[in-house]
Amino acid sequence: MKIRDLISEDGITVGLEESEKEAVIEYMVGLQALCRNVRDAEKFREDVLSREKTGTTAVGGGVAIPHAKSSAVRKTGLCAVTLKGGADWGSPDGVPVNVVFMIAAPEAGDEHLSLLSRLVTLLMNKSLIKRLSEAADSAEFIKILEEYDARRFEKQETCKPCEKTYRLVAVTACPTGIAHTYMAAEALTKAAENLGISIKVETSGSGGTKNQLTAEEIKNAETVIIAADRQVEMGRFNGKKLVSASTGDAIHKAEEVVLSAVSGNAPVYRHKGEQKEKGGVGATGFRALYGYLMNGVSHMLPFVVAGGLFIAVSFLIDTVKAIPETAAFGSGTPVSAFLNQIGGIVFSFMLPVLSGYISMAIADRPGFLPGFAGGWLANIGSTFANPAGDTSSGFLGAMFAGFAAGFTMLLLEAACDSFPAALEGLKSVLIYPIMGLLLITVIVCGVNPLMGYINTWISDLLHALNGVSAVALGAVLGAMMAFDMGGPVNKAAYVFGTASIATGNLSVMAAVMAGGMVPPLAIALATSIFPGKFSPEERKNGTVNYVLGLSFITEGAIPYAASDPLRVIPSSMVGAAVASGLSMLFGCTLGAPHGGVFVFPVVGRWAYYLMSVAIGSVVSALILGAVKKTYAVKGKK
Repeated sequence: MKIRDLISEDGITVGLEESEKEAVIEYMVGLQALCRNVRDAEKFREDVLSREKTGTTAVGGGVAIPHAKSSAVRKTGLCAVTLKGGADWGSPDGVPVNVVFMIAAPEAGDEHLSLLSRLVTLLMNKSLIKRLSEAADSAEFIKILEEYDARRFEKQETCKPCEKTYRLVAVTACPTGIAHTYMAAEALTKAAENLGISIKVETSGSGGTKNQLTAEEIKNAETVIIAADRQVEMGRFNGKKLVSASTGDAIHKAEEVVLSAVSGNAPVYRHKGEQKEKGGVGATGFRALYGYLMNGVSHMLPFVVAGGLFIAVSFLIDTVKAIPETAAFGSGTPVSAFLNQIGGIVFSFMLPVLSGYISMAIADRPGFLPGFAGGWLANIGSTFANPAGDTSSGFLGAMFAGFAAGFTMLLLEAACDSFPAALEGLKSVLIYPIMGLLLITVIVCGVNPLMGYINTWISDLLHALNGVSAVALGAVLGAMMAFDMGGPVNKAAYVFGTASIATGNLSVMAAVMAGGMVPPLAIALATSIFPGKFSPEERKNGTVNYVLGLSFITEGAIPYAASDPLRVIPSSMVGAAVASGLSMLFGCTLGAPHGGVFVFPVVGRWAYYLMSVAIGSVVSALILGAVKKTYAVKGKK
């Protein structure tokens, strides 16, 4: 797709006499409406301004690219204005903006990402910006844009490079994977060309990896440049000279970065765990540990959502079929039994996947097998006395297994460094898998009895509370469900609830599910009511928690709790305790062990139950909104 395909003379104004950012945006929204790119101009304007609040869309050099992916957009479209006096847009270089492009993108598809990357690549050319700002009218503006677009991209698209050897190879990646990723790539490419140095740059953006480096190209390159602000795949660069920089350095000091890469002084990269932060990540201490955990959680969530919803649907089917409240609930018909079994299998992968990807983030590919196996052993509760499993150590056990496996593999890799070169090929296929599995088995089997003891202690405590006060018991169970959101404390409360069904006490299971529904629902409400308290990614994922909360999938709140535990966890516990306590007070009952809203037809006094969950969720959301700090955009005070 060419930029010219998405812009017309009607969507361009030159010499606009506006100096306020909001006024410029409002004017350009009008241009988008004039070009019939948007169906609801007011909604689109709100979405553009909302995007601006997350961080400036100015890219430096007098250019800004406001954009929004919105339900108000009919089709992907581009409009542009030049400003007579310039406008303060919070540019990273402090230069007033005098050329503004606005992208309107529909919610479906990622067409705008390729357009945005192409546009920011073009706008790295200062002569283009100068000529656009001096254009006499919209026709000349388009002509200039077409000229530079054809010069930069059509030649590249029709003349595929046959060169297999590059003196330099590079990877660029920014946290959002949009503008800075491609600006850094363009800056490095231009600097290398000006110096007469061949280079190939791989971009790791939100639309996927583009211009991917091959093993042959990496092997033949003299030096590797990693210009990244987040973690990238580093194992493939083992043994290569490597220069690390941020995307900002690559954009503003590209020539300096390229010269350092060809100076001959670049250090040789050895792929060990302690070096994984190379590539501009720069994470140390708690930030590094948090990054490892989030790598596991992000890969785990699809298993939680898909498996949990399959199980919930199986309960819904049996509810419709009026299956008696027995152990067969959820598998009373062939269809429900099939869905329940598939969902259960997928759900059982949740903790191994969490552990495996935590370990992989620490020790790369050698860490995945011991991490995955350690998570499974933690999940089934393997011990030396009973390898087949005893008491599950849950989320905390799997998390521990992931970190233990990752750091154990780093030690193992360090111990194998002195091996003869002839054994190098055996490390990844024989030594690391076997020794890693053996070591993590010993570690997890040694820890699981302690976790089992903790779970048993918690269960005994709950039974002691049962005769004291039903409301107090409900509040305690709710707080436990929200404490570690799928971990051993949560699972102890859940097991207590399911065991109570067998004894005929259906009020306990109702309280347990109410408490488990609150954390994700509260997160979803908080991201909607207090958007300024959360990052763009957190707001985007916040709506998903409505579905997770209503489906009784507490784990949806884990990423938020991990990023801000001192505020999210206590807030969630208070609301969950309120919901569960009210459920017990109102005498609500539940004979199904799972399902959320899908099993509400079998909830006793369901209207009171719904009110309990709603009150608890609102309480948590309001507390979280009050105590959570306003989200600070990186680079702004």
